[in-house]
Amino acid sequence: MTAQLGIIGGSGLYEMAELTEREQRSLKTPFGDPSGAYVLGTLRGKRVAFLPRHDVGHRLMPSELNFRANIYGFKVLGVEAIISASAVGSLREDYKPLDLAFPDQFIDRTFNRHATFFGDGIVAHVAFAHPVCNRLRQLTAACAEKVGATVHRDGTYVCMEGPQFSTLAESNLYRSWGAHIIGMTNLQEAKLAREAEICYGGIAIVTNYAAGITDKKLTAKEVIEEMNRTAGQVRKLLKAALSSIPSHRGCACNEALKEAKV
Repeated sequence: MTAQLGIIGGSGLYEMAELTEREQRSLKTPFGDPSGAYVLGTLRGKRVAFLPRHDVGHRLMPSELNFRANIYGFKVLGVEAIISASAVGSLREDYKPLDLAFPDQFIDRTFNRHATFFGDGIVAHVAFAHPVCNRLRQLTAACAEKVGATVHRDGTYVCMEGPQFSTLAESNLYRSWGAHIIGMTNLQEAKLAREAEICYGGIAIVTNYAAGITDKKLTAKEVIEEMNRTAGQVRKLLKAALSSIPSHRGCACNEALKEAKV
């Protein structure tokens, strides 16, 4: 059984009960084990593969995620587009908790992660100036507006290593760079999806303000609570997006390796 669309669930989004004709699929990959079993099912007439990024029970930290195995598994399952949901902190007063952002740029502040399928004698350099699929980003943002979310259709996502949250000095630095949100997961997914020629788009759920934006202290428990508050809206958005995604891909994501191999 294959799937057309992949969904990655972030903190607080560990399950998609709406899927029918469900089947669990555990995969082995050349890069190790994915975060957990993929749940395959049908939603709005589309075949979907769902993967909780941190596994059920949130047992994996961002730096422990096997990004290569996760994306490779989606490729094996036939997925052509991935929508990834994740919790983020806001670096801007106007990106408020419970808002949904659809970032179109990244800044990499990680240092301990595998972010390419290539190496060991195989060399390729994919274009990454525009790191997400614009067509998928615009479609999901429009669906978010239809379900009543407060939407930011673009923005720059700082991907930090974690698991600690950023210092005050770091937050101030990222703000001075013009960044909008900060998280710990999406950049490696975007890079690997591009190498796998899979469309990729992120739903960034603002759960809190980063250090220095407000005086309120952040706790990990509060991040999960905020994600739970928006989970229903995100599920509505995903269902709407499934109905809107055409069967024909009208972007260049499926040709990312055409001129990348050395």
